[in-house]
Amino acid sequence: MPHPVPRPEYPRPQFARPDWLNLNGPWQFEFDRGDSGMDRGLVGRELTGEITVPFCPESSLSGIGDTDFHTAVWYRRDVEVPAGWAGRRILLHFGAVDHDATVWVDGAEVGRHRGGFTGFTVDLGEAATPGETATIVVRARDPRTGPQARGKQSTRYANHDCDYTRTTGIWQTVWLEPVPAVHLRRPRITPDLAGSAFDLVLPLSANRAGYRVRAALSDADGVVAVGDTAADLDLAPRLRLAVPAPRRRVWQPGDPHLYQLRLELLDADGAVVDAVDSYAGLRSVSIDGTAVRLNGAPVFQRLVLDQGYYADGILTAPDDAALRQDIELAMAAGFNGARLHQKVFEERFLYHADRLGYLVWGEFGDWGCNGYGPDGDNQRPDPSYVAQWLEALERDHSHPSIVGWCPLNETWQRRTDQITVLDDVTRAMYLATKLADPSRPVLDASGYAHRVPGADVYDSHNYTQDPATFTAEVVDGFPYTNPGGDAADSWSLPYAGQPYFVSEFGGIWWNPDAGEDEYSWGYGVRPSTVEEFHQRFEGLVGALLGDRRMFGYCYTQLTDVFQEQNGIYRFDRSVKPGVDLARLRAAQQRPAATER
Repeated sequence: MPHPVPRPEYPRPQFARPDWLNLNGPWQFEFDRGDSGMDRGLVGRELTGEITVPFCPESSLSGIGDTDFHTAVWYRRDVEVPAGWAGRRILLHFGAVDHDATVWVDGAEVGRHRGGFTGFTVDLGEAATPGETATIVVRARDPRTGPQARGKQSTRYANHDCDYTRTTGIWQTVWLEPVPAVHLRRPRITPDLAGSAFDLVLPLSANRAGYRVRAALSDADGVVAVGDTAADLDLAPRLRLAVPAPRRRVWQPGDPHLYQLRLELLDADGAVVDAVDSYAGLRSVSIDGTAVRLNGAPVFQRLVLDQGYYADGILTAPDDAALRQDIELAMAAGFNGARLHQKVFEERFLYHADRLGYLVWGEFGDWGCNGYGPDGDNQRPDPSYVAQWLEALERDHSHPSIVGWCPLNETWQRRTDQITVLDDVTRAMYLATKLADPSRPVLDASGYAHRVPGADVYDSHNYTQDPATFTAEVVDGFPYTNPGGDAADSWSLPYAGQPYFVSEFGGIWWNPDAGEDEYSWGYGVRPSTVEEFHQRFEGLVGALLGDRRMFGYCYTQLTDVFQEQNGIYRFDRSVKPGVDLARLRAAQQRPAATER
């Protein structure tokens, strides 16, 4: 009986072609603890084990469940390329491989990629022939030491504090796709609410005389707008699709309307050479003083911290329903969005957020570069941070659910009179974000260290548990800024009047299930009763809802993650004993000061 294909859904729903081949499922696999596999001939021989892709070897869903350190791992699979793809180029896509990947086909190297959070594509060229079998080999290196964007992956053997089980190798869908010699690349779809239009940038692999691009926007009643332009003059032709007033419907929480979008590349005779299906939401994000507005209106951002971990899949959701479920669980507790924390989430999560009207802040998993220099110069992010972040921005630009970007998180390093690597990279990531996407606000670093003068947004993290003390620190003492060591030191530039929110707070340690010897932690003193948990939650969120200088907040966190047991839900997504979701929802749903 053939193996069922895990994660069988199309992985890129905002740029979809009908022809593709999912390569998830059983692959040959072998650990390479000494990273000597190249010398030992692993490129050219059968491997000794088996793994279920796209789950990492540390996960139980992979069929392995080995949580030790893995310096390098190898994958091998024979793939029959469909004969019907003859005459087209074959692209091999990887959703994500942690951390440094090299790919061979039939013994010839065809591509490399650095970075565990973003995908990459290899054009197989002459290496794969439709109708024949190709052998794909992948090596993933994941060193234990040195600066590396790891997110929350532990650099110790065991989980500890807020660092968790590692992910090595392939952890998102792998698939093949045929494309014509000249084809469409990932479009950039930007809504213009003021102009009631969508601006499209349609990159091409090349130009050819007489070619054109055409775009058709539609809704449930049919075609809304059509546009076309020459595709032989510009490498990235542009189109503007105007939405007539009677067909104008904005995307927003509670009414997340999406238009369907068909993109086509036509040859000189008008025949369709390439076509993709996409979608778009008409919405705007703007800043008015200290307010962040959605479609010109004050929408208080009641966000929850979502780390995207799963007990059985680690960074990989066990199935597509689990991605949607996390959004629905957050909404059931009264949240209208999430800060996607220390991870670039699978694109299908954003697809569900788009469809459900869920507000999202995109973030990079930057942790992993601290402690590699002296105090005051201890953070050493390298150029790959900027490269990976640009890949994430390119992939996710067109998702209407994303309302802000956060490249860095808690980059604790005191400021001195020296310009450091952290200063350079923080500024580089901020400027790269603004150049790639001027339509959304950018937070240079969440919590600390704020190092970009005049950044769009300013924030702080505060885990004070007593609501009265929290109010005194954050509301009465506005603006609260995270201090850097003693009073003479500072992590951040001073607050300059930007929109402000507390982007981490709460973390209430409620876990009556924890065994006497179980490693369990949260912030502050554990509530003695579930009633105390509710009162603490209501007091903390109430303080922020009542402050008209806040445009939102982000509560820690949606679910427990391994030993960090301060979630609204357990790690398995079940409701914790005594937690009243209706009461949490009611506490959050009263109008915020900025909404009144």
